[in-house]
Amino acid sequence: MARDHLVPTRRVIRWGHPEPHAAEVVPAARALGIDPSLVYAVMRRESRFDTRARSEADARGLLQLRPATAERSYGLLRLEILAALANGAALIVIAGGIVLEAWRRLQAPADVDGGLLLGVAAIGLAANLAGAVVLHRGHGHSLNERGAYLHVLSDLLGSVGALLAGVLVLVTGWAAADPVVSALIAGLILRSAWRLVRESVDVLLEATPAHIALHDVHARLTGIPGVCSVHDLHVWTVTSGVIAMSGHLVVVEPAENQRVLEEARRRLAELGIGHMTVQVEREPMCE
Repeated sequence: MARDHLVPTRRVIRWGHPEPHAAEVVPAARALGIDPSLVYAVMRRESRFDTRARSEADARGLLQLRPATAERSYGLLRLEILAALANGAALIVIAGGIVLEAWRRLQAPADVDGGLLLGVAAIGLAANLAGAVVLHRGHGHSLNERGAYLHVLSDLLGSVGALLAGVLVLVTGWAAADPVVSALIAGLILRSAWRLVRESVDVLLEATPAHIALHDVHARLTGIPGVCSVHDLHVWTVTSGVIAMSGHLVVVEPAENQRVLEEARRRLAELGIGHMTVQVEREPMCE
């Protein structure tokens, strides 16, 4: 039995997001004809939400670095997957709530102050855009960071939707623009959230990673000189960026075992599989 050591790498984000200064907010708000205290409250809320989302992602990343124990041989590597699943589920609930509220407002239209909506949305857009830019750098590499990114992105899309609705209300006077645009934005959030939930569940169910074809792994292993056959082959994701594989290789000549294992490790590394557990047999064995 041969087993590579699992040495996960983690990226921990460091950031700062200063709260807005009154000296910057008041002139802009007055220029838009909006109560400065209202705008300042919005900016403080967006700033604190972005910082909290990033801090939670950072904390989960630090917890994942805790060493493995006899009880948890992989440590807390999958904590980020559970966090991503929770984030995705929360976003689905939020999107559903937005759609429900939009439906209610369509049934009982309310007066909308287009100017106020436009001004507050513009301020919120600036605050959310800053947070989205920071989190965008790592969202493609970690489900944990993607979950935090989607939370900030949902607020960003909300600001864009409110901005668009404000323009429509001012130009056309169509008050229903606000709930209609809100429902459309909720649909975009729901799509991304569902993908996050689906990928998280796939990891927890130890499904084969979407970018790796199991038959390709099998072909690479059977193509190694000295390997007669391959069976009981499994490939799964431990956590973001850590892909594992286990399988049985039938090698008739024991003297070839080390060479076969080294070649198998090289070929699998080309697919991004960094953790390999292989049982070498002279003839097929199945428990």
